[in-house]
Amino acid sequence: MAQDLTFFEDFKVRRHFDKTKQKWFFSVIDIIAVLTDQPDYKKAKSYWTTLKSRLKAEGSQVVTDCDHLKMKASDGKFYNTDVANLETIFRLVQSIPSKKAEPIKMWLAKVGNERIEEIAEPEISLNRARENWQKHGRGQKWIEQRMMGQETRNKLTDYWKKSGVKEGKEYAALTNIIHQEWSDLTVKQHKKLKGLDNQNLRNHMSEAELIFTALAELSTRQIAENMEAQGFEENQEPAKKGGKIAKDARMALEDKTGKKVVNNSSFLNNENSKKGIE
Repeated sequence: MAQDLTFFEDFKVRRHFDKTKQKWFFSVIDIIAVLTDQPDYKKAKSYWTTLKSRLKAEGSQVVTDCDHLKMKASDGKFYNTDVANLETIFRLVQSIPSKKAEPIKMWLAKVGNERIEEIAEPEISLNRARENWQKHGRGQKWIEQRMMGQETRNKLTDYWKKSGVKEGKEYAALTNIIHQEWSDLTVKQHKKLKGLDNQNLRNHMSEAELIFTALAELSTRQIAENMEAQGFEENQEPAKKGGKIAKDARMALEDKTGKKVVNNSSFLNNENSKKGIE
């Protein structure tokens, strides 16, 4: 399931693009949180539960038009979530008195059109990604490596999908095998080392860490393709072998430079340092 995370001011809004319908579906509770200026997820959910009951009693079509999708929560797990397309979200906005009603409608119209533009012209997507990283203060070399690494990752997960590996837990388990093989740390341990919580680890990797991650995932895919590995069990061996190739390269580099590739540096730490936060 292709999911995406976008932002309105300081609020995270989960969304999913349905390729068949060519439409975006947004998390209703996330939109409610924005409109009510409520950062507490449970309170935003409670507001939606109450509003949903009222709309049902009024015979509103808004609730009927909402769908359900499994979306990733802050704990990293996937839960069934009320979602709605743009047309339904616009009608929902009218039901909530909010000073953010007009700004969010304009924002939704903009982000809702992005995917259509990107399908027609893929270069637009790449340019937007670069602009977003630049806004977050990333350098050009880091941005290029991050994007190249993502393409390598996408090719690996495409292979997993075709070979019968299940998205979610099995993807995560294989990723963890690769990561632990090349870095000597699990993904969880690596995040802890960098002082991260729910942040994306790759967004806080150094250029070298990104390169070795990409090498491990590239090697894994090519070995899996050569072995014609099928399913979760068979893909574990390529994951270990691919990670080992990157580990050998990492150790060779560390031996020559005397510097550790895997370290506690993160963009989050750098930002806090700039702000004088310890």
